[in-house]
Amino acid sequence: MQKRPKGKPQFRPRIKEREHNINEDVTALEVRLILDGAEPVVMKTADALRMAKEKEVDLVEISPNAVPPVCRLIDYNKFLYEKKKKDKEQKAKSKQSEIKEIRFTPNTDEHDFDFKSKHAEKFLIEGDKVKCYVQFKGRAIMFQERGELLLLKFAERLAEVGSLESMPKMEGRRMIAIFTPKKKK
Repeated sequence: MQKRPKGKPQFRPRIKEREHNINEDVTALEVRLILDGAEPVVMKTADALRMAKEKEVDLVEISPNAVPPVCRLIDYNKFLYEKKKKDKEQKAKSKQSEIKEIRFTPNTDEHDFDFKSKHAEKFLIEGDKVKCYVQFKGRAIMFQERGELLLLKFAERLAEVGSLESMPKMEGRRMIAIFTPKKKK
């Protein structure tokens, strides 16, 4: 048994597994070959491999679960590049919705209420969820019905742009209500 020299850790490169079977890795006897600008053709795998070598491209198994498996004649590296680029564009287009918080107290004034409801409308129009809560401090916990009325009034104000997920509920010293944006038609 060979001993490893002490001091330096041994480096083993990680072998990346390919997402698709290419060329000789395609194990099916027959494949459905998709050619550019033509109807798909069912042919023997050996013939498809020969055709790929003639055109100097790869035989890539696109859909391995189909019967027979679907393959294309393309440059595999170019295919991966295009796929990665497409996925990146899709990810950039999708917007992650955030949860914005708005805080009230049981004695929130009418002007503050209007100001905060305008902000909540803006958040809902932008597609974010709004979590609003009434914070009870000290003896204010006795006025829970005021907090609930405030949140229901807030729900009424936001009815056009958002919907209330569930009725206001107490969590510790907070009464919480969550609003979701209404879907655009």
